[in-house]
Amino acid sequence: MLARLALLVVLLASRTDAGELEAHIDLSDQQMTVYLDGQALYFWPVSTARAGKFTPIGLYAVQSMKRMHYSTLYHNAPMPWSIFFSGNFAIHGTDQINRLGRPASAGCVRLHPANAETLYRLILQYGRAHTTIHITR
Repeated sequence: MLARLALLVVLLASRTDAGELEAHIDLSDQQMTVYLDGQALYFWPVSTARAGKFTPIGLYAVQSMKRMHYSTLYHNAPMPWSIFFSGNFAIHGTDQINRLGRPASAGCVRLHPANAETLYRLILQYGRAHTTIHITR
């Protein structure tokens, strides 16, 4: 994975146009697909909202990013590599990796911390203005 990320960084650094990055989250499959200029690069399991909670559906821009965030709503829960897209909703790493692939969150999109870091760094490379978060059923 590091070799693939290193190659991606080299390719990105050599680009003259900004390119487009999309994180597509499918709630039905509990999977994120990361696209770079329309080409699928990564397929990662996620956890989205459990029963009684919701993950918002739609097309979003990145509102803010924080390397390490602690939830003010859920007992200071750690949220590494946070990418906020709608109010308090974020894509972030989780320490509950055994729950990935099925609904388990209060509404955020949880990722394995290594995958969350990869996405976070891609957004830094491409820029928030060239990143779209698309959540579907």
